[in-house]
Amino acid sequence: MKYTQLGRTGLQVSRIVLGTMNFGPQTDEAASHAIMDAAHGAGINFFDTANVYGWGENKGRTEEIIGSWFAQGGDRRDKTVLATKLNGNMAAGEPWPNHHKLSAVNIRRSVEASLKRLRTDHIDVYQFHHIDRLTPFEEIWQAIDVLITQGKILYAGSSNFPGYKIAQANELAARTGRMGLVSEQCLYNLAERRAEMEIIPAAREYGLGVIPWSPLHGGMLGGILRKEREGTAGRSQGGLAAQALAAPGVRRQVEAYEELVAKHDLDPAEVGLAWLLTRPGVAGPIVGPRTAEQLDAAVRAVEIDLPEEFLTALDAIFPGPGPSPEAFAW
Repeated sequence: MKYTQLGRTGLQVSRIVLGTMNFGPQTDEAASHAIMDAAHGAGINFFDTANVYGWGENKGRTEEIIGSWFAQGGDRRDKTVLATKLNGNMAAGEPWPNHHKLSAVNIRRSVEASLKRLRTDHIDVYQFHHIDRLTPFEEIWQAIDVLITQGKILYAGSSNFPGYKIAQANELAARTGRMGLVSEQCLYNLAERRAEMEIIPAAREYGLGVIPWSPLHGGMLGGILRKEREGTAGRSQGGLAAQALAAPGVRRQVEAYEELVAKHDLDPAEVGLAWLLTRPGVAGPIVGPRTAEQLDAAVRAVEIDLPEEFLTALDAIFPGPGPSPEAFAW
């Protein structure tokens, strides 16, 4: 495994991030524990979760599974850089007032609940799962200050923030002597590169480590057309991948991608992850394995060295939007 600093911090994190969203809904507790053990065995130290994972009536279940794994001891917690998120409604139905978003009241409530489920005394990277258009950052940073002083969190990060919100948050933090956001978790992959226009430039300017989610675009970059032919596409046939493939021209792009990868005797999923590891500002993509075998495939991506001509060929198939503002102005 290779490691990098998370943004401008001194925190060392693995270049593959273990996503845990499948723990509970798709993967039972015993198998989830086995995947986390395998992740440590492969050198992965950065685990990502969220308070809402488990979904529906089981919100919080994923954090509980991680907590029961930590409780087994063996330095599991000490060896893990733990990131979780807040913002969403944790109730099964409509939220009671102040039981979601980023008010100081909900930040305090949410961190205490996550700590209890995770069976730990602190969260390393506490992430805002979405922007809150009503709560000012003066209030948010004041609440985060309290948690840092109490030792309950160490760093704050964002997820699904636009570039202007990253700038707004960190400008205020700088003016008041705070560290501000240290990471941004966003949708970013070969097929979805809009983050390159504003989000990634803002993250790099303010020293945030970029943590791409859905690095294979819901399985679309994982060899989906070959799997369709073989009848093994499984979950990749639905969701984000199916929506993307329905767009005009996308199937032809994916065909060209799979042909290019096959020509070089490479695996499409591993190439999709390896490409992200070449991108400036990216700390590491989040992989969400349902089995230990899927985790092994993700780890192999760290060892792949993509030559410049291959990267150029990928750009020709999936061109990025170009720099901002030139992508839409002169």
